Amino acid sequence: MSDEKKSATKKARGLIGEFKAFISRGNVIDMAVGVIIATAFGKITTSLVNDVVMPAIQYFIGSADTSSMNIVLQPAVVENGEVISEAITIGIGTFIGTIIDFLLVALVVFLVIKAMNTAKDKAEALAHRKKEEEAAAEEPPAPSKEEVLLTEIRDLLREQKKQ
Repeated sequence: MSDEKKSATKKARGLIGEFKAFISRGNVIDMAVGVIIATAFGKITTSLVNDVVMPAIQYFIGSADTSSMNIVLQPAVVENGEVISEAITIGIGTFIGTIIDFLLVALVVFLVIKAMNTAKDKAEALAHRKKEEEAAAEEPPAPSKEEVLLTEIRDLLREQKKQ
């Protein structure tokens, strides 16, 4: 085997090893779990928009189906029962549904992050209070007035003995 082939084989093994190390990291697994949960969450919000919010909007708009709310730019051309060219339309209803879907997802993400930050702030405040209590417990209590007076008397007696 030539030196070039050996180095190419070594590189391939190194690349595979690096890939295995990358895949087995916790961050990649956490990201995969996040993507799976996000996909399921996306289905939930889509159902919320399509099955709850949009019917309410349709009730107030008076339209049976917002996805049929389209602006036709060019109608379909039909000759002898065959469609020669498709209609060109702007799907306003679908766009409105997508915007509502996005706003709901953004609202829920905001609320989750706000709750997490509030919990984190409370945990940090509790930890800070605990540290302060421990520091206060470690400090010896201040001597009483009697102890201070007795200490001064003792010191004065020591000075008198030395003289």
